[in-house]
Amino acid sequence: MKSDIPVTSLQRLPVYLNYLKSLDTREGYVSSGAIARALNMGEVLVRKDLAYTSAEGKTRVGYKLVELISALEDYLGCKDRKNAVIVGAGGLGSALLAYGGFSNYGIDVVAAFDNDSSKIGAEIAGKPVLDFNDAQNGINRLDVKLAVICVPSAHAQDAADALIDCGVKKILNFAPALLKVPESVTVRNVDLAANLAILSSMG
Repeated sequence: MKSDIPVTSLQRLPVYLNYLKSLDTREGYVSSGAIARALNMGEVLVRKDLAYTSAEGKTRVGYKLVELISALEDYLGCKDRKNAVIVGAGGLGSALLAYGGFSNYGIDVVAAFDNDSSKIGAEIAGKPVLDFNDAQNGINRLDVKLAVICVPSAHAQDAADALIDCGVKKILNFAPALLKVPESVTVRNVDLAANLAILSSMG
């Protein structure tokens, strides 16, 4: 994945992909203007975002739909399968284990880790709950590249430290805690409460 794309543009690419996949590919072409109108975005913004991919639009015609979908999938790495695990098999972790949308982006959530003996050995949505105290073995065996932290904030840093020790370099953090990680590790924070508060304050 290229490093020169702004984060905000990168965040919009999956939105475009989801919309384009909802269209009938027999339509042939789709214009940046049509995408912009459907997603309530600016046409110039859409064109700039799509320019980061290998897609090439034609004047007054637009993009060939199947080629644009393929270009977005290539850029986002959807065709390269990657295994991920959930750390914390509570309410949120269990919901994410059952969520089927990850596969659209080449991500297979293969297991969860927890330190609750009543959960270890069980299955959630067909995925095993493994002992986090043996995370190294599980992560190596499952060839895990990504991890999602769904533990209480007080335990989030310990969870991140353990994952990093196991070689995980990319973490999605749902815990309301600011994690301290080495520069070689990428963390993306998702604070559900904060986002809901922002939404409630708008207009």
